[in-house]
Amino acid sequence: MRLEQIQAFLAIAETGSFQQAAKKCNVTQSTISRQIQSLEADLGLSLFHRSTQAKLTLGGERLLPHAKKICQEWQTATQELADLLTGKQPELCVAAIPSICAYNLPPVLQKFCQDYPAVQLRVTSLGSDRALKVLKDGLVDVAIVMNNRFLTASPELIVDGLYTEPIEVLMAVNHPLAQYQEIPWSEIVHYPQIVFKIGYGMQRLIQDHFQRLGVNLNAVLELNTLDAFRGMVRQGNAIALLPKTALFDAHYDPTLAVRPTSEPTLNRQVVLVTTCDRLQIPPIAHFRSLVHKLIGIDAANPIATATSSNSKTALSHAIAI
Repeated sequence: MRLEQIQAFLAIAETGSFQQAAKKCNVTQSTISRQIQSLEADLGLSLFHRSTQAKLTLGGERLLPHAKKICQEWQTATQELADLLTGKQPELCVAAIPSICAYNLPPVLQKFCQDYPAVQLRVTSLGSDRALKVLKDGLVDVAIVMNNRFLTASPELIVDGLYTEPIEVLMAVNHPLAQYQEIPWSEIVHYPQIVFKIGYGMQRLIQDHFQRLGVNLNAVLELNTLDAFRGMVRQGNAIALLPKTALFDAHYDPTLAVRPTSEPTLNRQVVLVTTCDRLQIPPIAHFRSLVHKLIGIDAANPIATATSSNSKTALSHAIAI
């Protein structure tokens, strides 16, 4: 059963004539006849009495309300898709890591709301792994996360490098490490660490770095909010290795100290991730362009986008928008 067969059936039922139905559907009468014959063969029932006027058989009468419903559903679906392509999207969902939500994202959100006041923005603060999962599950449209090429190596994903930043040390102002202008890693490894919970890219970054140094990470506490990090660090001897953007407020807190590390500097790269098909939707493409404009593009460390031909087509279309 095909849609054009259903449409032909409804046209005949409405006009009572194969000839008038053909005019309404803008096809030849022979085409209408073939469509109905094929539909009747599929169903195993005659749908019309062929006489001076095409009247519904019992089978045709039973099919009529269902055919109307099928065509109405199709019209509704095509209208919703047309609205989507013209930017009439009810909401745009974003998942972002905490430091992005706190410092980088607010100007983007404000400008987007001005440009698309009818689109409801929904922003969720999540760890990188979780944010990428909900993106792949279709629960959000955009994820702004710490780069992990193992989780973003998928042909349907578009990955934009936004910026690279160093990891710095947060501690209490009277901590022994506060005496250094740049803290040697040989000193950092001796102190207990407060780290992000599992599922946050920062925990994996720190653990991998300690493994490369050949020492064990002494993680005494796992947290997932920046306020909690500051509160716990100021209480004792533990330190936290955090990205620079997450430490802006700490510079203005007299109870805390922030220091860079000595070489080798540990960095993280922040990326925007979405899917190729979503970039065909104007509000999502516009949100991406605002992130590029207001947060930036990491020209020094570019990320290769999806490589399939379909992905390239979608990306070109989105850029044109």
